[in-house]
Amino acid sequence: MCGAELHSLPDGVQRVARVLQDATHPHAPVMLDAAARTAQQAADALGVGLGQIAKSIVFRRKPDDVAVLVVTSGDLRVDEKKVQALCCADGGKLGRADADFVKRTTGFSIGGVTPLAHATAVVTLIDEQLFRFDEIWAAAGHPHAVFRLSPAQLQALTGAPVHDVTAAA
Repeated sequence: MCGAELHSLPDGVQRVARVLQDATHPHAPVMLDAAARTAQQAADALGVGLGQIAKSIVFRRKPDDVAVLVVTSGDLRVDEKKVQALCCADGGKLGRADADFVKRTTGFSIGGVTPLAHATAVVTLIDEQLFRFDEIWAAAGHPHAVFRLSPAQLQALTGAPVHDVTAAA
């Protein structure tokens, strides 16, 4: 992606593209014709399985008001108790993150939250179930933007630990 192409993208996508370029990631963000605010919409637009969509779920750690980002497969549900056990010391609790909290802490609106390039430091966890796939797709800072990567690349780009954080089927 050259400089002129980068400047024509929405601001959030530009931030993600710069992080990917700086990390010499081989795949730039792609703008989709239709919005991909949900994992299902993204999977349909890309023609891939729902599980290949790396959805970003944000929680609010109540004791210190820090964002906790869980990146999991689009076909699975996050187990909040598992995440809480990993991220909250001394009986601390997790809460739901509203749209204002998500935007303020990540710099992205719900539907475009990416696993990287956040506005503030967030606690990030990667679900081990993403490693079922060789190729996954993640949001790239805008409801119409995604980028391709492998689960190992996701871990390298974010530095996040991998855990079992999903609910049993």
